Amino acid sequence: MRLTMKARQEVTKATAGQYRGASKKEKSKILDQFIATTGYSRWYARLVLRHEGRRVQTAKQTIVVVERKARTRRKRARYYDEKVQTALVKLWRIMDYICGKRLQPALPELLPVLERYNEFRCDRETRAKLLRISAASIDRLLRPERRKYELRGRAGTKPGTLLKKQIPIRTFAEWDEQRPGFVEIDLVAHDGGWRLLSNFGSH
Repeated sequence: MRLTMKARQEVTKATAGQYRGASKKEKSKILDQFIATTGYSRWYARLVLRHEGRRVQTAKQTIVVVERKARTRRKRARYYDEKVQTALVKLWRIMDYICGKRLQPALPELLPVLERYNEFRCDRETRAKLLRISAASIDRLLRPERRKYELRGRAGTKPGTLLKKQIPIRTFAEWDEQRPGFVEIDLVAHDGGWRLLSNFGSH
């Protein structure tokens, strides 16, 4: 029974290290056993064992791809560090919790004013980063702080059938806003997230 591609790759990975470190006589034995297991030709079997984990282009212009070792991703150093985050939180509170798109263009004017009145201080590097930070980065850095202020368990009034029966429903053409006694009411939930609950209109 012929092995699957995944099984052959596993056999190649397990045999390659042993093959590279063996003597010429031992290599021949390992190669014979490897060919019998995988069904590869001798030329191809020797190639994949020598170059396991690499992409190889042969003289015949045939590109042979064998299983590549998983690359360990390098962790990039954090550019906007805790100092920048702490400074942003303070500035965000001073500016009454505005969003990043509004806070970012205000920073070049805001920082000198606050520093002049000793309301804000930071080192040169942090200050330079604050002046070049994008609105998206501001929102990303403030996200953990914003979550602390989120309202949980919000509930608004749900429309009931009794209320619907008491208030007549009219089409747009039937509404006469100029007629005395006309009333239109919008119910809005003031809970930190703007929501229009319902709209009523009657004569």
